[in-house]
Amino acid sequence: MKLSSDNETLAENKILILYILNKVGKSISNDSLLNLVLAVTDMNYFYFQQFLLDLLENKYIASYDKDNSTLYEITDFGKETLALTQDIIPGIIKLRVDSNLKDELVAFEDKHSIVAEYVPRSENNYTVTCKIVDNNDTIFEVKTFAGSREKAKDIVDNWNNNADKIYPEILNVLTRKK
Repeated sequence: MKLSSDNETLAENKILILYILNKVGKSISNDSLLNLVLAVTDMNYFYFQQFLLDLLENKYIASYDKDNSTLYEITDFGKETLALTQDIIPGIIKLRVDSNLKDELVAFEDKHSIVAEYVPRSENNYTVTCKIVDNNDTIFEVKTFAGSREKAKDIVDNWNNNADKIYPEILNVLTRKK
């Protein structure tokens, strides 16, 4: 697909992004939105970014920064426009969105509800942050020190792979009465 291709294809792709954002129903990161779009259609990354920029400039979607990430959501104006134009999206694409989105959203929720990262403070000093996020709200967060990059990476990997076991243990320790 060329970016200068016919206007109907360009409009269809922009409306598809609005359709997916509307179906998601909450704020979503650029990478997550791209993954959802790619799950239903073949779209070049650079075209996707241009479509996103056009939608932002025309106020069909809004963006804001939260926790070092830019999140996107459909605006009321975008919803109104989508209601008027969603018939442009071919039925087979809508069907793909509706059926694939369920699986992709579950994977998205799982992936984005557990967050871990480390930030270097000096050569042998790292701050590790482990979180559980629900509906863009942090419901649990712990920060700790790691004395090496390897140790910080181990903590991050362990949290990402075992948060479902670690979190209840931490809560248990915090609520235990002696």
